[in-house]
Amino acid sequence: MTFTTVSAADALAAQLESYGVEYVYGTCGHTNIALLDALGRSSIKFVIARHEQAAAHAADGYARASGRPGVVLLHVGPGMMNAVTGVATAALDSVPLIAIAGDVPSYFHGRHPHQEVNLHADADQTAIYRPFVKRAWHVDRAEDLGRFAERAFWTATSGRPGAVLLNVPMDLFSRQVPQVECPLPRSGALPTVAQATAERIAARLAGADRPLIYVGGGLRGRADALLRLAEHFDIPIVHSLMAKGTVRDDHPLLLGMPGFWGSKTTNDYARGADVVLALATRFAETDASSWDPAYTWDFSDSTLIQVDIDPAEIGRNYPVEIGVVADVGPAVEAIAEAAERLPGVARPEAREEIASSRAALFADARARGRSDRFPLRPERILSDLRSALPDDAILVTDVGWNKNGVAQCYELPAQGRFITPGGASTMGFGPAAAVGVQLAEPDRVVVALIGDGGMSAQLPAVPMAVEQGAPVIFVVMNNRAHGTIADLQTANFGAGYGCEFTDPSGEPYSPDFAALGRACGADGRRIGAPEELHAALTSAIQARRPTVLDVPMVNEPVPTPGHWNIKDIYQGVFPAGSA
Repeated sequence: MTFTTVSAADALAAQLESYGVEYVYGTCGHTNIALLDALGRSSIKFVIARHEQAAAHAADGYARASGRPGVVLLHVGPGMMNAVTGVATAALDSVPLIAIAGDVPSYFHGRHPHQEVNLHADADQTAIYRPFVKRAWHVDRAEDLGRFAERAFWTATSGRPGAVLLNVPMDLFSRQVPQVECPLPRSGALPTVAQATAERIAARLAGADRPLIYVGGGLRGRADALLRLAEHFDIPIVHSLMAKGTVRDDHPLLLGMPGFWGSKTTNDYARGADVVLALATRFAETDASSWDPAYTWDFSDSTLIQVDIDPAEIGRNYPVEIGVVADVGPAVEAIAEAAERLPGVARPEAREEIASSRAALFADARARGRSDRFPLRPERILSDLRSALPDDAILVTDVGWNKNGVAQCYELPAQGRFITPGGASTMGFGPAAAVGVQLAEPDRVVVALIGDGGMSAQLPAVPMAVEQGAPVIFVVMNNRAHGTIADLQTANFGAGYGCEFTDPSGEPYSPDFAALGRACGADGRRIGAPEELHAALTSAIQARRPTVLDVPMVNEPVPTPGHWNIKDIYQGVFPAGSA
């Protein structure tokens, strides 16, 4: 049998096309231009990001919005090291992302050629990614590239999704290989819960006095069975930071978010629940008030049932009575079906408690949002966004008030979407991720809601949006500081030294982000009065052009009804047994 030979780069480009890849995000370098050349002859569009972290965040945002894996192309050494933060952010949030990195020529391995990573071991840049990717492949033969690429895509997208690395010495891209197909598996069946276990879980929920369902980010887009289960037994629902929007904010059984930024009612209900069904959540520290039973979750005299695709998460932070390793969607469907074979339960008092708590939370936020103070209060910015944006708009946030405030008190419409970096809580995620989201959802309004610190960290996002014709609206909540940390330092040490931006005379300083936007070819406007923001948002939505809105904001802390152990540390208080 004879095979037509092509360069490994051409074979890989064709393979990516066969997998439905639309975009590859990245930057060029001498180790990857052979693949870039091949991509240029394909249907795949290469998105130049100007910085590798921006490329990784954009690919991440694309994956979150589209449900398809993101692909990022990197250069050797400093190129792939620049992308570490972005790839790790995707990895920690279980986002399928394939990083393809060029490397030094295979025949120069260990001779320390230009940009080789070699201070600990020769030509071992894959070691940099191993702590957080699901798998890292180093390709030793050009003939193996297609097979390893197929394994990379399958690994990134199956089971618990995540990031992977495909590391390719540059000379292998230019070598000739047989042109063969490397198809992905046509389907993959994930484990689900056994019927007997589903019935046992349903019975435990039916017999509980104060049951609660805790939803994590893994259930997004598959909430129908969850609502059937919750409504049949009238079980209140709380969501992690990453799961905001899984259940619509106005649902009568939705309590909101627990933990550090959760409401007092939500934390009290979580602590007092006698049976908790936790779905696709890892009980992150901020959602669990540093796992202190005095504030949020207390399982000393209650039952935890945990469902997760990753067996490592079952019982990681709390003792579990029933642990189920399964795809959460079919598992909840099985539990809901078992529940519907049992008599329903009505809990009008729980619904009343939820209605009262949610009404008070949103009313309080709306009241602060009516303030005409200038610079604007953060709730005023959120209020103007809520009234100006269409109901199906996508909010992509960075970290700080934009993330925590939105999760806590922004009334997300049922058709809307909230995308944020959870596991790594990465400053700089929002601007570039929003560009990837916009490319995945070209007809929807996409807003990057970011602080001035986050915008400064990822300035390349604006020219990337301009070059791609992506009409992202960058709303910069500008308090001329790393505001959340400045508040934290001031509260505990009396001043925000090293956290606030100042000029040489000590006066507050900020770049003119609106002017930066205009310099990049986007629209740019600096808000100068309270009434200007709503009008500027409306104009930007109608214009459908990349737009930077620089919004002066006062530095106010996000309300924190829960607990975070770091505050104890600052005061010299440590948990028993931590020494």
